[in-house]
Amino acid sequence: MIVKKNHLPPVRVGIVGVGHMGRYHVGAYSEINNVEIAALADRDESRLKMISDEFDLPVFGDYRHIFDKVDAVSIAVPTNLHYTVVKEFLEAGVHVLVEKPITRTLAEAEELFDLAERKNLQLHIGHVERFNAAVLEIKKIIEEPYLIESRRIGPYAARIDDAGVVLDLLIHDIDIVQNLIDEPIKRIHAMGARVVSDFEDLVNLQLQFEGGCVANLVASRASELKSRTLAVSQKGAHIVLDYTDQEIDIHRHASSSYVLTSNQLKYRQESFIERIFVHKHNPLRLELQHFLECAVGG
Repeated sequence: MIVKKNHLPPVRVGIVGVGHMGRYHVGAYSEINNVEIAALADRDESRLKMISDEFDLPVFGDYRHIFDKVDAVSIAVPTNLHYTVVKEFLEAGVHVLVEKPITRTLAEAEELFDLAERKNLQLHIGHVERFNAAVLEIKKIIEEPYLIESRRIGPYAARIDDAGVVLDLLIHDIDIVQNLIDEPIKRIHAMGARVVSDFEDLVNLQLQFEGGCVANLVASRASELKSRTLAVSQKGAHIVLDYTDQEIDIHRHASSSYVLTSNQLKYRQESFIERIFVHKHNPLRLELQHFLECAVGG
């Protein structure tokens, strides 16, 4: 059965954890046709009342009370609760999308995927940047890149207090770069430091792929400037993606020369910039749409 975009059969969804990220899920689900937000769950009663008043939706203080009310669920609780909550929903026969990182350990993640496979259920991880329009577009442009440079930096957010910058931010770029290159990683080198938390707050990760491409990924949550960019160098082009604005610029070399003035020698380079049109959309809505299409259509 193939489910066409925006033509889902009726499906009941729930959201566990209606904090910062969970509220985004409520808004995104409300934009998808044939989706009924059947239940919201959170152990914080003040959050539940606030979101119930705003959206007029059924709320529950215990997520176990919604097992029989939903076909699929988004889980946006603290990382240390992911394993337990996801496992219980899978055991109850509910399709699950859980915000990244999936779990704190590889063994827990493998156990959950094994369980989902045995139960014939979808288990998706919230790698929302995969659905950024610019990321989808740049994959069509890249041809044999030899250098990728990624920067994902910003100020510290106190709401993330149980994971370091690798699982909080860098995981997006590791995922995207591996998807763009689609080759085995030959060599890994990483450096990091604690700055504002008990976990690593900044990391510089270098990857070399079997085909020779080198990726330099920088992630920091100890910067006063917020920036999300990806730059790709390949023959004849330097491609720059801005995640925030969902924009892509391609820089192509035109000419270069040395200019001698009366007291100094200057290097001058001329190039032209090609801006790629990107049809901007809500990446989270696309991610949830994809999740539900897989859940009801396999």
